[in-house]
Amino acid sequence: MGTVREREAFWMLLGAVTVTLLLYVVPYGQFLGYPLVLLSTFAHEMGHGVAAALVGGSFVSFEMSPDASGVAQLMVPDSRLAKAATAAGGLVGPAVLAFVFFLLARRPTTSRSTLTAFGAVSLLALVLVVRGWFGWLFVGALSTGCLWAGLKARAKVSQWVLAFMAVQLSLSVFSRSDYLFTERAGAAPSDVAQMASALFLPYWFWGALVGAMSAGVVGFGMRLFLRQRSRA
Repeated sequence: MGTVREREAFWMLLGAVTVTLLLYVVPYGQFLGYPLVLLSTFAHEMGHGVAAALVGGSFVSFEMSPDASGVAQLMVPDSRLAKAATAAGGLVGPAVLAFVFFLLARRPTTSRSTLTAFGAVSLLALVLVVRGWFGWLFVGALSTGCLWAGLKARAKVSQWVLAFMAVQLSLSVFSRSDYLFTERAGAAPSDVAQMASALFLPYWFWGALVGAMSAGVVGFGMRLFLRQRSRA
């Protein structure tokens, strides 16, 4: 089945998927998997914030709720493209982060440094933009866990943790895909509706396009993770 590294990557990925599936069948498994849903919310809202900053705006703050929803407060330039890009940033955020995690989880050493960096960025976000007790609680726990896994855990453990997080973010692309075809999110327009309003064509077109792009990014990242080459 390929090189030694490819076999290790296959079993590591299979283990991450197996653990995920068990969370849906064992008693209280969904309770244990609840923080993993919050991880995708965090990636989604951070995606909005990063996109806003990239188009010349600013990331003011965001709040998370116990129902796994989130709201980001952004300053966005008065441009159709800027508004559409900022809305799309949250939709592709989990997929892009999953790709980065898959790419850097190919080696134990880069896995440790990636978890450390992600923990530090999460801690910085906690100080600068996270608002509300629930967001502070979750992001604080996330940053602490990632910093511990990056600095204290064995390299192979760090590699599995990073691959496991990549799997969770990948699955969220599909498990929460119904949002891509929703015109409203509560009382406000959904992200795809905002894209349609800023550009053209109906919201479901943008939902399908973003969904296809996210699936492609995740699939490419997973392929890179599995297709590893041992050093001569």
